[in-house]
Amino acid sequence: MLFLAANALKSQMLDIDAEARAIQENITKSAHRDSINFVTRWATHPLDILQAINETSPRLVHFSGHGSENDELVLQGDDGQPKRVSLSAIVQVMMSAADVIGMVFFNVCFSDDEAKAVVKYVDAAIGMKTGIGDEAARVFAAQFYSAAGFGKSLKVSFEQAKAALMLEGIAEENTPLLFVREGMDPARMTLVKA
Repeated sequence: MLFLAANALKSQMLDIDAEARAIQENITKSAHRDSINFVTRWATHPLDILQAINETSPRLVHFSGHGSENDELVLQGDDGQPKRVSLSAIVQVMMSAADVIGMVFFNVCFSDDEAKAVVKYVDAAIGMKTGIGDEAARVFAAQFYSAAGFGKSLKVSFEQAKAALMLEGIAEENTPLLFVREGMDPARMTLVKA
């Protein structure tokens, strides 16, 4: 699993280190922890995505940071300023690595269009249909990977992550959306082999 993080908007800093920590902690507590290699990359620049994919050959790519209402990921630019990456560029990256990547998790605001677009090339994707708060992003992701680490199906992992938001009283359970490639059944898909 490749965790790509960028906190490029200095005026709207996110608690993505807490998200990474919660994910790592829940993976460590799961039954199949030895089947999940959690690799992180911080202050991600656009070209870092390709480099990290080539270095790690991840089955799952997780983006954490900012997204825009214009279907862009907001990454770190070489000049230290935010660098917006278009939907078409994201799709091209996933198409170029579709032989390796099975799932993409966009834990960024306004990323449902990205998730919907990449499932033409990868088996599954999660995106957010609107903005998502820091706490909701952390709780949702941590529980999703916890369930996945116990060998639960993609569908069950997604539903448990939504349940975790509700149990914590975070009224954002309808923000995450799950997309799967045509002909795929999320109830039969897992992230780890049990």
